[in-house]
Amino acid sequence: MNWAFWLPLLIVLSSLLAALVIFILPEEKTKTRIGLNIGAALLKIVLVAIMLWGVHSGYQFETRLPLLPGLELVLRADTLAMLFVALSAGLWLLTTVYAIGYLEDSPHRSRFFGFFGLCVTATVGVALAGNLITFLLFYELLTLATYPLIIHRGTEAARKAGRTYLIYTLAGGALLLIGTVWLYTLTGTLEFTARGFLSTLDSMHHPALIIIFVLLITGLGVKAALFPLHGWLPQAMVAPAPVSALLHAVAVVKAGAFGIIRVIYDVFGIEFSASLGVTLPLAIVASVTIIYASVRALFQDDLKRRLAFSTVSQVSYITLGVAIVGPLATIGGIVHLVHQGVMKITLFFCAGNLAETLGIHKVSEMSGVGRRMPWTMAAFTIGAFGMIGAPPLAGFISKWYLGLGALQAGQDWVIFVLAGSTLLNAAYFLPILYAAWFGKSTGSWPNERNIGRYETSLALLIPPVITAILAVLLGLLASVPFSPLEWTRLITSLEYTP
Repeated sequence: MNWAFWLPLLIVLSSLLAALVIFILPEEKTKTRIGLNIGAALLKIVLVAIMLWGVHSGYQFETRLPLLPGLELVLRADTLAMLFVALSAGLWLLTTVYAIGYLEDSPHRSRFFGFFGLCVTATVGVALAGNLITFLLFYELLTLATYPLIIHRGTEAARKAGRTYLIYTLAGGALLLIGTVWLYTLTGTLEFTARGFLSTLDSMHHPALIIIFVLLITGLGVKAALFPLHGWLPQAMVAPAPVSALLHAVAVVKAGAFGIIRVIYDVFGIEFSASLGVTLPLAIVASVTIIYASVRALFQDDLKRRLAFSTVSQVSYITLGVAIVGPLATIGGIVHLVHQGVMKITLFFCAGNLAETLGIHKVSEMSGVGRRMPWTMAAFTIGAFGMIGAPPLAGFISKWYLGLGALQAGQDWVIFVLAGSTLLNAAYFLPILYAAWFGKSTGSWPNERNIGRYETSLALLIPPVITAILAVLLGLLASVPFSPLEWTRLITSLEYTP
């Protein structure tokens, strides 16, 4: 078997085939559905680990299939792709375990897990896309696969959130399509290339390229929740907690941020982007998003909406890092793709635990909850301090490199953005932690359920504990081989080494 050809395709198919089988399973086939979910997630992790080792050792993995005249469906494993694929595969397994516990005895589980698998398939396809047309196809599949998850509960609020999500994301997809077609007419290629493939175009095309850049970034900025394109994300918090975790940490917003990285580095090239004058405006948009969303988070009593605005802010660190133009800032931005995912999924897992076990949905209901659910709130505390940027947690590593990168690039103003964001992060997280640990408990909760001998079921408790531990280890062991930070150094060296 030609593993160099088949391995990227098998990684995509591992969740796709499982999803298609799950769709046709009767609801009562619980054990079969669980086995398919867990088995496919474990298989994907094994395949990703093999390919990760291969890429690190210098092997090249690429699948090419005919798509359109002159265009191919390309799946390629480069260092940037593997960072996102590894994140998606690892967090998919934990989210699957969590979702099994969360949706126990609820209706329409086969439909939920079928679309859940399609969502992960699309995310992995986005990560492995070797050209812009492949990226676009999986990007739009992600939109369609996520919509049924957002409206899963079938309430009027869920349907409204789903409509808003489709309006935003389909409009963004249309802009991405227009930019892609226009780019192809100018260049005759859409292949992702290290340092971009546009710098050789005649200067007469530069005005068109600036417009194309705006089209592509705006289309991607919808899913990346850049201001003012973020409105769909807080509304989507009516979805079940596993979906919220998937949206914020693994799939949708990360696909948008990842696409921005691809466009800047592998379509335009960072140096050419800077020469066109488009990187500084993008850095300013990201900075405005960071501060604006942090301020909005301050005034949200609904816990998941507060976390949603936190995501809008935190994901923009990724865009800011790559737009600053410099190796250290790039490291800080790209590594935050992983760090934010691990920390934010912890917070959403914990929010789901509070809702399912005690009926808590609002910050104002959390007084004394740390004594009732100490493991859940310990994990939440780690995730919150990580988001603030407290050492030695993963979030500190990201902000450290973003700050150093800003100074290295002569963009000193970014330090004030990071400092302001950190203060705002503390302002909307610390009151939650104080109330949870030191607030007076009333002894009753909005809708308490008795779930097993522990504070909640193990399927709900184990995933956030694991991701909280990861948030600590990613900071403490940031410089060990194969860590996200060291892998990001490898990615960055390919972009900036002459």
